[in-house]
Parts: sequence; structure tokens; C-alpha cells
Amino acid sequence: QVQLVESGGGLVQAGGSLRLSCAASGRTFSSYAMGWFRQAPGKEREFVAAVAWSSGIIRYGDSVKGRFTISRDNAKNTAYLQRNSLKSEDTAVYYCAARRGTTAADPSLYGSWGQGTQVTVSS
Repeated sequence: QVQLVESGGGLVQAGGSLRLSCAASGRTFSSYAMGWFRQAPGKEREFVAAVAWSSGIIRYGDSVKGRFTISRDNAKNTAYLQRNSLKSEDTAVYYCAARRGTTAADPSLYGSWGQGTQVTVSS
């Protein structure tokens, strides 16, 4: 298994910026992908973005494309999720996930999950 730890969440003012980190350990990430999901209260878990670890191929969720940026640092086994101009609708628990293979939007395809980090956007 891959162990994942998210960080960077917290209370952010609307219009502010967000940068989350996901540190992975336990395995190398060749042929793996790292994804970000979020879940708002009362809603289903939503795909945000994913990046293939070796190729750098990136996939974004349709609802957030152009609003979030995903990146990774292979040497640090760390993925990042960034967005400026946050809205109240971005309030959610953000989860980092990893899977063997390339990017995927279906959360059921990911085998390793972090505990999640709360992002609250105030107004």
C-alpha cells in the first residue's frame, strides 16, 4: 500500500488561494497516478484532478477545469493542488488518492487514500 498524508487545508477567505500537498510513502510511484477528490457536506465525492506520476499526464474534472492546477514533485513523492480566487462552493474535505496506472476520475479505481484535509472558504 501507499500511505498518503494531505496538508495545507484550513480556513481561507473567498478570493484567496489554496495550495494543498499530498506526501506519499511506502512505494515508488513509477506507473502510478495521484488524484485529488473533494466532498462537500451532503454531496458525493467529486473528482478534481489527477496526474500520472511518470508521464506527467494530467486530467481535470469537468466542473473544475481551468480553476485548479495539479502538479507533482517526483523526487519528493508529493503532489500539489492549487487554485486562486476561491469560492464558497470550494468548501469541502479534500482527499488525496493513489492508484496503479494512469489518471482516472472514478474514485473506486483508487486503492490508497489519505485522511482528507478540510478546506473552508469564508465570505
